[in-house]
Amino acid sequence: MQTVDQFKPDAIIIGTGLAGLTAAMEITNAGKKVLLLDQETEKNIGGQAYWSFGGLFLINSSQQRLMGIKDSFDLAHQDWMSTASFDRPEDYWPRQWAEAYLNFAAAEKYDYLAKLGIKLMFMVGWAERGDGSASGHGNSVPRFHVSWGTGVGVVKPFVEKAYQAERKGLLLFKFRHRVTNLISRNGAVKGVSGDILADDDQERGVATNRNVISSFSFYAPHIVIASGGIGGNHELVRENWPARLGIAPLKMISGVPAYVDGKMIGVAEKMGAHMINRDRMWHYTEGVQNWNSIWPDHGIRILPGPSSMWFDAKGDRLPAPYLPGFDTLGTLKYLQQNGSSYSWFILTQNILKKEFALSGSEQNPDITNKDYWLFLQRLFGRKATGPVESFKEKGEDFVVADSLEALVKQMNQLTGDGMLDYEHIKSQIVARDRELDNPFSKDFQVNYIRSTRK
Repeated sequence: MQTVDQFKPDAIIIGTGLAGLTAAMEITNAGKKVLLLDQETEKNIGGQAYWSFGGLFLINSSQQRLMGIKDSFDLAHQDWMSTASFDRPEDYWPRQWAEAYLNFAAAEKYDYLAKLGIKLMFMVGWAERGDGSASGHGNSVPRFHVSWGTGVGVVKPFVEKAYQAERKGLLLFKFRHRVTNLISRNGAVKGVSGDILADDDQERGVATNRNVISSFSFYAPHIVIASGGIGGNHELVRENWPARLGIAPLKMISGVPAYVDGKMIGVAEKMGAHMINRDRMWHYTEGVQNWNSIWPDHGIRILPGPSSMWFDAKGDRLPAPYLPGFDTLGTLKYLQQNGSSYSWFILTQNILKKEFALSGSEQNPDITNKDYWLFLQRLFGRKATGPVESFKEKGEDFVVADSLEALVKQMNQLTGDGMLDYEHIKSQIVARDRELDNPFSKDFQVNYIRSTRK
């Protein structure tokens, strides 16, 4: 096997997730050599993107046009800038990146994906609808394109390109190599050093050992850090928690494996990297504990659908715009400030079957495995998808009953705090549903449901 000294890389990339693989593809396409390092095993190539639903942001796509969605660069630009704000001196480069990405999403991205063999599903989801104002944050129209294959399908062509480059002698993998230091020469980073970890045969996503068996030092003219975020490191999440969102929740769950530990951020900062916008983090309020966990505190985000009713821990319906799929961080702030460490979705089996979904590749085997028959069962079957029904049956955060009164009783039993009043919850549900009796309504959620179903 060729040594790194013999290989003589033009660039070292830290991280074999989607960002690292994409960078490796672009560099090797230019005929340059890449050394690709990762602290994890080869089974984990693709990183956290592998576990995602595979949502892709596109502007004025053919899928949007077929659905009658009138999107444009100007509208998407308005939405993005209103969401990002870019109101700090350090936002210069984030703004440049946003401008470039919007142009990419409106022009060449569709063909870029097609050339890689990434196919998109016919429907377009409406993620993060915003705060209810045209100039506020959020997406004015549906732009959430799901890949046929979920995150697994998005990652696959980039993994294949990496192995192709390896066979051509343009790429060298070094798994179980944890970078702990950046090496500077004449004021520029020209190398990396760190620990070689012991092999581990755990399946993808399962936490691996951190047993150090040796050390390494590698050098190249260019160093790229693509090591991911901090989602698997709750200590770092709490350390960087923004005051504007209230106090960090006592209990958190993780939508990403434990290796998303954020430690390379500290390594880079130690070398003098300028870290910005630490407080601009994204957290979902709709997480539930995975009954079949793969990594520690394994959480799954639920997509409850537009018709579910959302209540805080005291049994009060959340006000607009804090509705399913609207204002994620606004909802988090609202719940934290009113003292709710958890919240409830109340829905029927019919809503569960038609609207309820779970995010993530492993929770959508029909789309992940490109199983047309199983996908047709999702659309026309009598029950919800298999994973949803399994969560309903086995999930510790799910309560099922034949009547609302029995449901509220079990909800109180689950939490042990007895804060929910059956009559109070019933009156709010009846009031909302009464608005469905005619084509006019003053209820924000009812009007939203009607507008999206036209």
